[in-house]
Amino acid sequence: MDYDTVRLIWWALLGILLIGLAIMDGFDLGTAILLPFVGKNDLERRVVINTVGPVWEGNQVWLILGGGAIFAAWPPLYATAFSGFYLAMFLVLLALILRPVGFKFRSKMPNTTWRSVWDWALFVGGFVPALIFGVAFGNLFVGVPYSFDSDLRLHIDITLPSLLNPFALLAGLVSVAMLVLHGATWLGLKADGAPGARARAVVPYAAGVFALLFTIGGIWVLQLHGFRITSEFVADGPSNPLMKTVARVTGAWWQNYSLHPVFWLAPLLAYLGALLAVIAAKRPLLAWIASAFVPLGVIATAGLSLFPFLLPSSSNPDMSLTVWDASSSKLTLEIMLACVIIFLPIILAYTGWAYRVMRGPVKGEDIMHDSHGNY
Repeated sequence: MDYDTVRLIWWALLGILLIGLAIMDGFDLGTAILLPFVGKNDLERRVVINTVGPVWEGNQVWLILGGGAIFAAWPPLYATAFSGFYLAMFLVLLALILRPVGFKFRSKMPNTTWRSVWDWALFVGGFVPALIFGVAFGNLFVGVPYSFDSDLRLHIDITLPSLLNPFALLAGLVSVAMLVLHGATWLGLKADGAPGARARAVVPYAAGVFALLFTIGGIWVLQLHGFRITSEFVADGPSNPLMKTVARVTGAWWQNYSLHPVFWLAPLLAYLGALLAVIAAKRPLLAWIASAFVPLGVIATAGLSLFPFLLPSSSNPDMSLTVWDASSSKLTLEIMLACVIIFLPIILAYTGWAYRVMRGPVKGEDIMHDSHGNY
């Protein structure tokens, strides 16, 4: 395969891994956000927790895969994003640490205050990553300040307050609403009794908030100064972000949709998934599958809008990282592609097996019958 073809394949694979993270880890983040609200007593909250108890650790494989793919396939992107977004990533890691601690420690003592504290810790462990991941995507549209010198040494001027700009915060709220919707449909499928009923009641509200915020974000993007490559470039050329010129153009992020109308299927999937999740309220499995199309559509919309940019530079647009100048070598990408072809089906197979084994609703009486065997 040509170098540019391999790069395109890895751009698509990065999107697939991010979508896998949003779908598989997203519903347990959404479940954690809903935990204090759909569970009115200790037993109900234990029902909620045990809907994700057997699977949440396996779901985070997608986070490791996504980070590993960026590290190996897009080294400049990894170096820039993980260095520039360091404090934001640190907040995410702190929040994620609360999850295993909360799951393991919550039921160690019967004290009501003790358990309530860990319930809210789990809420934070769901809300903060959902928000920050969306904020990160929002910053891709406005760009972040960084540059390279002539030796390709990275210089970063990113601060945490600069990342929390209005558009990025809106993107963060879109992410939260999206994952709350996905978590609500999961609880509607898995949680027996009152918690499941309350979660199903949340679905239309979460879908409505998501659709409203997603629409506002789309309109806002029209007013943003997007990025457009203005020089001739060689798609299969070397990975050097200093070999192009880039202009900032209002509405540039919509250009790909006018050139390729089929791209409109991506935002349409997001809206359609939210609508079907509401319509299929009485068929929980169908509602959950429908809600999975929401993160698929949202991430695909972002990726197709930004293409070929991976991380635009607001301070030095010419040095923005793109699909064509931020990848590893052709040989590295080909070796990694072979590994993906071998190992990704294995991951999908054992994930499917685990969910099959753990199928069925979580009931309060089952938890009471085996209180020490459940969270």
